[in-house]
Amino acid sequence: MKKRLLVAMLSVSLLTMALTGCGNADAGNQTDTEPADVEVQQDDGDGQLESGKVSLRVWVEEANIENLQKMIDSFEQKYAGQADFDITIEVSSDADTRNNVLGDIHNAADIFSMPDDQLYSLIAGGALSPVENQSEVKAANLSEAVDAASYNGTLYAYPYSADNGYFLYYNKAYLSEADVQTMDRILEVAAENEKKLSMEFNSGWYLYSFYGNTGMEFGINDDGVTNYCNWNTTEGSIKGVDVTQALIDIATHPGFIAQPDGSFVEGIQDDSCIAGISGVWNAVAVQEAWGNNYAACKLPTYTCNGQQIQMSSFIGYKMFGVNAYSEHLAWAHKLADWITNEENQILRFEERNTGPSNAVAAASDTIAKVPAIAAVIDQAQYGVLQRVGNSYWNACTSYADVIAAGNPDNMPLQDLADRLVNGITASTVQ
Repeated sequence: MKKRLLVAMLSVSLLTMALTGCGNADAGNQTDTEPADVEVQQDDGDGQLESGKVSLRVWVEEANIENLQKMIDSFEQKYAGQADFDITIEVSSDADTRNNVLGDIHNAADIFSMPDDQLYSLIAGGALSPVENQSEVKAANLSEAVDAASYNGTLYAYPYSADNGYFLYYNKAYLSEADVQTMDRILEVAAENEKKLSMEFNSGWYLYSFYGNTGMEFGINDDGVTNYCNWNTTEGSIKGVDVTQALIDIATHPGFIAQPDGSFVEGIQDDSCIAGISGVWNAVAVQEAWGNNYAACKLPTYTCNGQQIQMSSFIGYKMFGVNAYSEHLAWAHKLADWITNEENQILRFEERNTGPSNAVAAASDTIAKVPAIAAVIDQAQYGVLQRVGNSYWNACTSYADVIAAGNPDNMPLQDLADRLVNGITASTVQ
């Protein structure tokens, strides 16, 4: 028996974005939209575990196959005798899940891994069967991870990681725990030692960190396509020009360097960088380069109009979705629940260094001792889910490139802020 999702009031623009959205789960430059009203219907008999032959396919990234196979083996042992299982793992990039699933739902895997910013498109496309044991899964996971996997209070996927965000790496040979509390002090120490703090400055993924806690507003409109933004406001204790000036001060500081993540890794390897804003995907490289001096923490505060503003961040989660058209829907849910339970989230952490979304696992002493994961979890309290329209990205890049160059044409700061907002709120990609 199958669950059917009836999608009402689904706009053409939403379908287009669902089918054509770009993908890069680490860099965060994906766009998702809030689905229109969705009615969920279930056929009688769903939730009953079948006996006999049960064939299931699971999509994950290649690096996770060996780890996932251990979970599947334990699942088959747990339920041995209840069915004749034929469970296969297939390689699929998480960044491509939305396109691969919506391109051919009926031939997509029964279970698939995905980042949270693909959730709404997959719901709107009728691809996701809601989690069956809602209360249990919600209670087991961090509330932020549950929110990321939910729409209108209904949980549509099983969370398994809470580490897709960014934070501060720093070298303890140069910087103390007190030093890394403020951007000012980090830059001062870096300059004194002829070193750098590295950041991918011209990416909207990272640029948001300077605006998120200023009181200014930004987000996606109800049309699911365009953004609203007042980062050029002339009112309030923090104005748009105040942030622009603060960014220029940071970008032109001798202790700062604007460069991509890959260049940051090179910088820690050649000892030119003693700190950097990045994510868990660089943890191994950082640890190898700095050894016992490797440390990580939440993002610092920065000076803006004489005030210390805590840097914010986009945060992200990963989860497993169950195909609404799976021929063995009850078993698909059972397996998705199994591979995301506390025990297997701990196994995933031990073997893949993945930060768990399970509340008990995330609070363990073992995980707290891993600097990168502890840092991204700590930073999450200052972060928000990434929900933006496509015009955001190019506008941020153009703006930040001018800032990183020190505003060489001496453009009035209000004009810079206005141009940024006009680009972000444009009806089409600029």
